[in-house]
Amino acid sequence: MNDNFLSGEFTPLAAIASTPTAAKRLLPLCQTPGVTLWVSASCREALQVNVSERHPRIQFYSGSLKELMAELWPSHRAFIFCLATGATVRLIAPLLGDKSRDPAVVVLDEAAQYVISLCSGHIGGADQLARLIAAETGATPVLTGAANALQLPGIDVLGVPFGWQRGPGDWTGVSGVIARGETVQVLQEVGTTLWQQYLPPNHPFQIGFAEYIDSYQEEDAASVKARIWISYQTRRFAPNSETPKVQWHPRVLWVGIGCERGVSAQLIETAIIRVFQAYHLALEAVAGIATIDIKASEDGLVELCADRHWPLHTFPSEDLRQVTVPTPSTVVETEVGTPSVAEAAAKLAANAPSLLVAKKIYREEGEPGAVTVAVAVAEREYTGRSGKLLLVGTGPGDVAQITAAAQRAIVSADAIIGYTLYTNLISSLLHPGQIVESLAITQEKQRAERAIELAKWGLTVAVISSGDAGIYGMAGLVLEQLRAQNWDGQTPAVQVFPGITAIQAAASRVGAPLMHDFCAISLSDLLTPWPVIEKRLEAAAMADFITGIYNPRSQTRTEQIVKARDIFLKHRSGNTPVAIVRDAYREDEQITLTNLDNMLDMPIDMLSIVIIGNQSTGIYGNWMITPRGYLGFA
Repeated sequence: MNDNFLSGEFTPLAAIASTPTAAKRLLPLCQTPGVTLWVSASCREALQVNVSERHPRIQFYSGSLKELMAELWPSHRAFIFCLATGATVRLIAPLLGDKSRDPAVVVLDEAAQYVISLCSGHIGGADQLARLIAAETGATPVLTGAANALQLPGIDVLGVPFGWQRGPGDWTGVSGVIARGETVQVLQEVGTTLWQQYLPPNHPFQIGFAEYIDSYQEEDAASVKARIWISYQTRRFAPNSETPKVQWHPRVLWVGIGCERGVSAQLIETAIIRVFQAYHLALEAVAGIATIDIKASEDGLVELCADRHWPLHTFPSEDLRQVTVPTPSTVVETEVGTPSVAEAAAKLAANAPSLLVAKKIYREEGEPGAVTVAVAVAEREYTGRSGKLLLVGTGPGDVAQITAAAQRAIVSADAIIGYTLYTNLISSLLHPGQIVESLAITQEKQRAERAIELAKWGLTVAVISSGDAGIYGMAGLVLEQLRAQNWDGQTPAVQVFPGITAIQAAASRVGAPLMHDFCAISLSDLLTPWPVIEKRLEAAAMADFITGIYNPRSQTRTEQIVKARDIFLKHRSGNTPVAIVRDAYREDEQITLTNLDNMLDMPIDMLSIVIIGNQSTGIYGNWMITPRGYLGFA
C-alpha cells in the first residue's frame, strides 16, 4: 500500500488477526505508518520468527484478545478484524459507548469475499473504510445502514466534505425518520448546496430556506417529521417537542479582531463568545480570525487560533483603509494607519459587502487591555481542508480493468469530474454523498478548471480519463491549467493514477501485436495541426513502427484516416495486418482483423483503436502476432 490509503482519517488503526491465514490476509493492508497488525503469539512460528523484523508494524499479543481490545480501544480511530463477525461483536460490545465517539470497526473474512462495516459507519468512517478495503482486496463491501439502501448520504456526515460542524440535536431521531422515508424539512440559510444536487429522485428532504417557516400552512407542518437547520445561528429547540431536529453549521463567519498589545487569549475568546451569545451565533460556524498584519504575532491571538484550530488572516493597513465600514475611528487611524481593523478585516476576509455584527468593544475587570470584535458572513464556507487532485486513468471501461489504486482514489474522492460516458462506466464504484459532475466530451478545459476550483476549496477531486490519464487524457490539461495559475506545486496536492491504455487494451484483445517498437498517434487535429500529424505518420510508417491510431474518424472528420492509410501504403505492403478494436472490454465490443488494403471497408469511429502492424507482424488464426525479434529473428 504505497499510496497510504489508510493514513489520515483512519489512523491510528489496529488490524487484528488470531490465525496465520488472517494475519497474511491483513498484512498487505498494514504497510502505512499509524497502522499496526496485532497477531496472536501462537501464530509466531507459522509466520516465521523474523516476520516482525521484516514487517515492523506487526505486534504479537500473548494475553487474551479481550484484554488487548480494552487496552487499544480508547486510543485508536479504527479497527480491522479478520475474525468471525460474532466473535468480533462479543469483543467490542462491552466497549461501545456512543456512535459519535466510537472508532470505526470493520470485519474482513479470511477469504476476502466480504468486508463488513460493523460499527460507527458514518461518523467513524467504517463505511468508507470498508469501501476502500473492498477496492484493495476485491471483496464485496457490506454496508447495512439505512442511508446506503436509500442512496442517501448519512445525515450525520452530510457536511463533512465541506468542513461543516455538527451542532446539537437528536441525530439518531432524525436518522430514524430518514430511514422510514418520512418527510424531513431542510432549512438551509448558508453553505454550499452542492449536496442537494446529487440526491436520488425520491429523497425525503423538503428543502427550503428559513423564511419558509413563517408561511408554512398547518397541513404542511404536520407532514414534517424531522427538521435539519443549516445555519450560522444557534437554534434553541423546545425540549418537549416530538419533532427531532439537528443543526449543521457551515464555517462562514469571519471574526474581525482589534486588540491592544498584550491581551490574553482568554480575553479575546471571552469577547468573541459574548458577542456570539448576544447575536445567537454558533461558534462552530467560525471560519477564522482576521486582523491587521502587525498583530500576526500577537501572543493571545496566536494562542487562541491554535487552540481553536482557526486560521489567522492578516491584512496590511493599506488594504484595510480602502474598506468602507460603519464605525471608523480616527484614534485607530492615528495608531495603526487605518480607521478600522476589526470591521475592515472581517469584511476583507469574508469578501462581504456588509457586516453581520458591527464592532463591539469588550473589557473585563482585572484583565488588561480591550478587544474589538466584528463579524462578517462569507458566501462560501471555509472547509479547513487541504484539497487534492487525483488524476485517474480508468482503463478501457470495465471496472475489473481499473487498478486497485485507481479504484481507491475514486472511492475516496469527495467529487468526481469526467466525461458522461466515463462516469457512467464507473457508477458501481460511486457512493451516496459524492459530487459527480459529468461534462460533454468537448469540455475538457472546463472539466480541468472545475476540478481545480473544487480542490482549491478543499475537496478531494478525482478527474477521470479513460485509458491512462497521462496519455491523451486529463492529467496534462489539469497540470497545464495549474501552471497557468502559478501553482506552487504543493497546494492542491496532485497524484496521478495510471490506467491500462486504449492501445494496450485493444492489443490484448487481438493477441500480441506490440511485441516490438511501437508508437501511438492521434488523428484529431483539434489541438494538433494536421501537417504535424501527417509528418508523424510519415515518420512512423517509414521507420516501420507498429502504430496505434487514436481518434481515427469522427462524424465530421472522415478524411484523416484515409490519408493515414495512404501514407502507410507508401512504406508497407497492402497485406500488412491491421486490427480495429471498438469499445474494448465494454458491452458493445467489436474486433476486426484485416489489412492495409481493406481497412477502410471496415467500420471505424471515435471509439475505435486501429493497430497497424510492422513488416514482421502476421495473423495466425484469430490472433495478431508480432515476433519479439525484428523480422522474425530472435
